[in-house]
Order: sequence, then structure tokens, then C-alpha cells
Amino acid sequence: MEHRTDILDPARANACAASLGLSTRLQAGDPLPPFFHQLYFWQAEPPEALGRDGHPAKGSALIPDFGLPRRMWAGGRLAFHEPLIAGQSAEKQTTLDTAKQKQGRTGPLAFVTLRHDILQDGALKLTEYQDLVYREDASPDAPAPIVPQAARNETHLESHSFNATLLFRYSALTFNGHRIHYDETYARDVEHYTGLVVHGPLLAQRLMLMATQHLGPLKAFSFRASSPLMHTETATLCLNGNTLWVRAADGRQIMTAEAEV
Repeated sequence: MEHRTDILDPARANACAASLGLSTRLQAGDPLPPFFHQLYFWQAEPPEALGRDGHPAKGSALIPDFGLPRRMWAGGRLAFHEPLIAGQSAEKQTTLDTAKQKQGRTGPLAFVTLRHDILQDGALKLTEYQDLVYREDASPDAPAPIVPQAARNETHLESHSFNATLLFRYSALTFNGHRIHYDETYARDVEHYTGLVVHGPLLAQRLMLMATQHLGPLKAFSFRASSPLMHTETATLCLNGNTLWVRAADGRQIMTAEAEV
């Protein structure tokens, strides 16, 4: 188990809110918006402990080294027990829930699920399951994956752009060194994306804020990435009932989610 403690500084939360264009201004004692815990509990490693992609190198006390260089946040599930309070100390306890390998259509894959429990004053406030996927380097000659088309039966929608400045600021606020989000040369030449990749958690954050606005305070939320979104694309965030999704301009499904209130 890994333990980290942090003070949930409202200045960092306000910096995130400003980056997202929100009018929210938090003070010590205010509840944090859902998923803002991503701004805290940084894993700061020295340069020699980082992999080529800017993440901490593969293999740790929790995650085995599968020998697969590409890492992606595939989705997650959250249970919101009580709001986290800005300005107070909190503890994050991380355990390895599952780790397994399989042979996929495009080569070997490894699936890892981490469980994060966030506590304040000894009380469990939040439980999060984080799903990660590790895979081989992409071949520039490999056929494009088959991506489902997103639904078009939304009752509410929002349009959002994610430019390079926003991706840089979100990377800094979450201390995410993954180069696919800010180093376009690396993203194109090494991992063979067509541009900078919008953070999956950033899309999930937008969906959670949308769900809260239309449905009320969240008890639980789950999300699953379907396809990467590039920084040059505009995304449509959609809601119908308790189901949410992100649709790219070409109609492909980027992410799906379910909210419980």
C-alpha cells in the first residue's frame, strides 16, 4: 500500500477552476467539486526515475513492469461518500486491485486497476478505482482501430475545445508529466498520434461537472475511454438521463459515463 498526505490547498483548486473557465472561487472550509482530488497527492520523482514518456518509470512497489512502453488511463469508478473539504489535510491510500496480461487484437496488453481511498479526519470520503492499460509501441503502418459512433439522442449538450494551453495547465495542476499531452513532436513521432492527446481525466472532469449541474450532487460516477481526442478537435459533451458521453466532430465516441445521484 502507498500512503500520501496533502493539504487540499484552495489556491490550487481555484487555479483549476480558472483554467476550466469556471466562476467558482473556493475558500478553506468549502467542499471541493467532484474529481478535484486529482490536483493533489502528487507523485514527484527525480528525472532519473522517469520513463521516456515523462511518467514515473514502469515497475514500482505496486505496478509490475510488464515491458510495455505505452500507458493509458482507460477509465475509472468513483464513490463519493462525503465531500472533501478545501484547506484541510487529507490522506490517500493506494492499493493494487488487479494486474493481468492478455493478448489483444493488436498485440500484448496489460490491465491494471488501482484503488485509491481518500480520507479526512480519519473518515473515508472517496473511493476511486483507476483503470490503466499498458501496450506495445504503435506501428505507423498499423490499421486504424475500429471506433464506435457516438449516440445522438442527448437531451443536453455542451461544446468544448481543449487547446495546447489548457492541456499544459491541466498537466501542471495534476503533475502529470505524460508527454503526449504537451510535447507534440513526441506524441506524433513516438506514439503516432495526430496531435496532442486530451487527458482522459480532463474529459471525465468536464462530464462530472455537467452531471452535477443537471442532476445534482454525485453519489457515484464511472467512465470509460473509447478513443483519444486530439487538441485540434472540438468535443460535444452529451447527457441523457444518467448517461453521459463525449462525441468528436466526426461522430466517433470518445468517452462514455454513468452518473448516480
